[in-house]
Amino acid sequence: MNAPVNVKPRGRQFFNNPGPTNIPDRILRAMDRPVMDFLAPEFLDIQRACMAGVKRVLKTDQTLFMHASTGHGAWEAAVANLFSPGDTVLVVETGYFSLGWKEMVETLGLKVETVPADWRKGVEIAKVAEHLAKDKAHAIKAVLAVHNETATGMVLPLAEIRRAIDEARHPALLLSDTISSLGSMEYKMDAWGVDVTIGGSQKGLMMPTGMALTGVSDKAMEASRTSKMPKYYFNWQLMNSRMPQRFIGTVPVHFFFGLEESIKMLEEEGLDAVFARHARLAEATRAAVHAWGANGKGPTLYGQTADRLSNSVTTVLMPEGVSSDGLRKTALERYNLSLGGGLGPLMGKVFRIGHLGDLNEPMLLGCLATTELAMKTAGVPFAPGGVDAAIDSLAGRA
Repeated sequence: MNAPVNVKPRGRQFFNNPGPTNIPDRILRAMDRPVMDFLAPEFLDIQRACMAGVKRVLKTDQTLFMHASTGHGAWEAAVANLFSPGDTVLVVETGYFSLGWKEMVETLGLKVETVPADWRKGVEIAKVAEHLAKDKAHAIKAVLAVHNETATGMVLPLAEIRRAIDEARHPALLLSDTISSLGSMEYKMDAWGVDVTIGGSQKGLMMPTGMALTGVSDKAMEASRTSKMPKYYFNWQLMNSRMPQRFIGTVPVHFFFGLEESIKMLEEEGLDAVFARHARLAEATRAAVHAWGANGKGPTLYGQTADRLSNSVTTVLMPEGVSSDGLRKTALERYNLSLGGGLGPLMGKVFRIGHLGDLNEPMLLGCLATTELAMKTAGVPFAPGGVDAAIDSLAGRA
């Protein structure tokens, strides 16, 4: 007998939104402790360990700043520290969040040029090179790129973006948003020539929302010395003068307690193993989606370029004329499964399955099985066999 719709589901919620993500009990317990003086030697040791650990995840030896903010705060910090009013930047379009960065930059008084892209296929790198080659006066101060576009489930090859900048012999800085890829996919800030990396606590680092990080190259630090944008809380030069904390205002000590445990968990598993786990779960998710759409009438992968599909989030395109809102409502209210929705022009057209952070095979299979259940309950057309396809994928990579 079907359960009444108005009965609240029991049990622990399956949270497969692509951010924030599940917070492991170890991190929750690490944060469940009394406050500590942020100038105490014990805390300074914790903070230094966190800063060194984040640098290892970023694969950088350069400067790192931490902010009590969301990732958008780190976006604004980068803009405020690097540019002056009227400067020009180039945004590589990847989806909703790249356009959000564009909107922020314009609001702060900069000029923005854009390399447009088909969201389902990804930008053509050659077009980035062509755009920069035309800028003979080097008016473009920086290229802004989202490494992993959370809205579309597509990855941007940052090393190729850097190569395009270098081949155009352009001095532009490269700024990267790695909010939904850091700690989930390989990232090499220094080797890829990224000048500013922006990250957040609530995804691959498995923490609550509210801490942002910014990796800054020596070249970017030098550029920040001539910036004329107004800033105070996010002022890197001022932060550098506030030693040993390198922080403006009260240090959020409990976030550092959690971050210390997060770094331990990542390194106990091993970063390469973490990335392999994310790849394994992502492939299984994609196998399920392929099965659901095998009859030509069900949901399909939104991304169409195989080598650019994300290992932290899969965006699923609904069948023509079927809204994702009803499916997500059924999944949440009937079965206690939280799935991500479409953003911007994709609202109602897609749903998103987050498979990043603290996640394993049973958790993913529970999500996929419940997604099938919700589709069946909500009347979404699909071909059966998604969970079996996911199991076959996982068994083949065991």
